[in-house]
Amino acid sequence: MKKHIPNLITTTSLILASWSIPLIFEGKMDLACYLLIGSCFCDFFDGFSARLLKVSNPLGEQLDSLVDMVAFGVAPGILTYKYIQLLQETYPTALFSDISWLSYIAFLIPIMSAFRLAKFNIDTRQTTSFYGLATPANASFYIYIVLIYLYPDLPMLLPANEAIFNLISSPAFITGLTIFLSFMMVANVPMFSLKFKNLKWKGNEIRFTFIGLWAILMFLINIAAIPLIGAMYIVWSIITMKKNSVA
Repeated sequence: MKKHIPNLITTTSLILASWSIPLIFEGKMDLACYLLIGSCFCDFFDGFSARLLKVSNPLGEQLDSLVDMVAFGVAPGILTYKYIQLLQETYPTALFSDISWLSYIAFLIPIMSAFRLAKFNIDTRQTTSFYGLATPANASFYIYIVLIYLYPDLPMLLPANEAIFNLISSPAFITGLTIFLSFMMVANVPMFSLKFKNLKWKGNEIRFTFIGLWAILMFLINIAAIPLIGAMYIVWSIITMKKNSVA
């Protein structure tokens, strides 16, 4: 029975991600984001549970990749597509708001996610670390940006609301971010993995430190910390992995 638990968690991720898609088209973007966050948690725990229970099978590996395509490629692509359209309608005088096809750039997300996942499946180097931005990390940018936009008055200890809101409500910024992150997924850039093989400090120093910093920023600026942490993750990964390669 225990060998089916990881696959059950993966299937739950697919259910949540699939459910989010009609919600996006119904204008319930906040609910869709919550479902996608749930899908992110499932993505973490399916692999963790497989390692914890010491079970593995080819079906689970293939299922995980296919579910990731829906949860972190198709669904975030549709979410970003509708979000850019929302910004264009809300701020018609903003830069790039008059470009009718602008929102279609969001479909770079599923396209590049497909290449990213295919690359991961055949790249033997990507066991304890990644090359290119992982699809869940990429999807998290858009999920939390939309939530920050929908809930601009969330309490923050640091007065960052206005600056952050102005940035994420710009169609030009979201478009530029989409292009950059989409190509980061397939870039040959080394990045550390946040998936734990065990809960010991040794061997997980970077992961625990990063999660601790994440918690501090969440305390200071609420969910606005997530995109910031994502940017830090990219920079930190490059610096850390380059140091390790030199050593």
